[in-house]
Amino acid sequence: MQPLELERVLAQLREALERDDLAAAVAILHHYHPADKAELFEELEEEEQVALLPELEPADSADILEELDDEQAAELVAALDPEDAIRIVDEMEPDEAADLLSELEPPQAEAVLSGLEDPEEVRPLLLHPEESAGGLMTSEFLALRRRTTAAEALEAIRRWKPEADIQQIFVVDAEQHLVGVVELRQLIAADPSARMIDIMDPEVISAPVGMDQEEVARLMARYDLLTLPVVDAENRLVGVVTIDDVVDVIEEEDTEDIQRFGGAQPLERPYLSTSPFLVMRKRVGWLLLLFLTATLTGSVMRHFEKELQTVVALAFFVPLLIGTGGNAGSQTTSTIIRALAVGEITLRDAFRTLWHELLTGFLLGGVMAVAAYVRALTWGSSPELALTVALAIFLIVLWANGLGSLLPLLAARLGIDPAIVSGPVMSTMVDATGLFIYFTIADIILGL
Repeated sequence: MQPLELERVLAQLREALERDDLAAAVAILHHYHPADKAELFEELEEEEQVALLPELEPADSADILEELDDEQAAELVAALDPEDAIRIVDEMEPDEAADLLSELEPPQAEAVLSGLEDPEEVRPLLLHPEESAGGLMTSEFLALRRRTTAAEALEAIRRWKPEADIQQIFVVDAEQHLVGVVELRQLIAADPSARMIDIMDPEVISAPVGMDQEEVARLMARYDLLTLPVVDAENRLVGVVTIDDVVDVIEEEDTEDIQRFGGAQPLERPYLSTSPFLVMRKRVGWLLLLFLTATLTGSVMRHFEKELQTVVALAFFVPLLIGTGGNAGSQTTSTIIRALAVGEITLRDAFRTLWHELLTGFLLGGVMAVAAYVRALTWGSSPELALTVALAIFLIVLWANGLGSLLPLLAARLGIDPAIVSGPVMSTMVDATGLFIYFTIADIILGL
């Protein structure tokens, strides 16, 4: 929905709600896609949302909740009458319902779960960590036996869920072990009497139930999968991860990384739905930490106070040096973090990565040193001071590249999100060490 249309429809919706005309509000929402309904819904006040949600068709309400953030959806469900909550959650996909129920208080989650038409579709999904393959999977999938014919399989699809977007049919044995997969197009083209065992592909790519969601996303991207079967320790098929869930995971992980790049804790809810106080809490910890680490830069300058008083011109180049070092380090960390995320490098590649970045730093540092030397001379500096600045910027870039290559790998080894060491953290570390390098070289070359 275009922004102008959103504003127009939102104005109509609010006008209907102000008149307490819920029927008119329902009619306004009726014609829009679930994603557009959710976008309009998010703009309403919470009491308006609670009043409107039960008035919609349960399937429409379920679609809206599936599009909302899990925490926000859970708050809405918690505010509804129990009967309304059960009626709406019953229309949700099992994996979406499980995600929502996991955000509710246990007594309320159990009350809603017990009231569902088929709680056993959802209950097993609550047993797995939210950010694992088991937490992402849905229990709604089609699995057939090896001796099922193609004609029987097509009839099973018609009976099971004719409106479902089925791309693959999984083949299992009598104990539900995953033994093969058949693409829908293969099934349609096959002889009606052909059996699944004859047309299936026995080489099935699957994910263990405990696999991290980032690994699941990487696996599906690597093999261009629309669905990924999830198996337990005995290779029994327990669920399926679909591409729409993986897209949500990628968006969530990218959002977290971008927020951490800026030196802040990720927000659990959409920005405008998060109070300024909570935003402050998410930022203040890192801001204080960066403030304290930034004092190292001041400590270094105080330590070399005598040199600064002797050659005042040294101070002119401080912003240039620490800015270049911080930028070089941030470039390196962002590149390494991305390579880690897509599996281009692993912890075993630490030394190769370091060597690669040191060579890159050597070349970058050489180019920057020439530029710094020329710039220092054009500012009227002496050749000795220009040489000091050039050599310092060369070593700072080299140091920043080396440090920027190892810190994300070290963070990953310690189980810390590598994005935490990027951006402001990296810049602050390079600032202090870069000044130390600069003043040490000045001591040597200028004889201070």
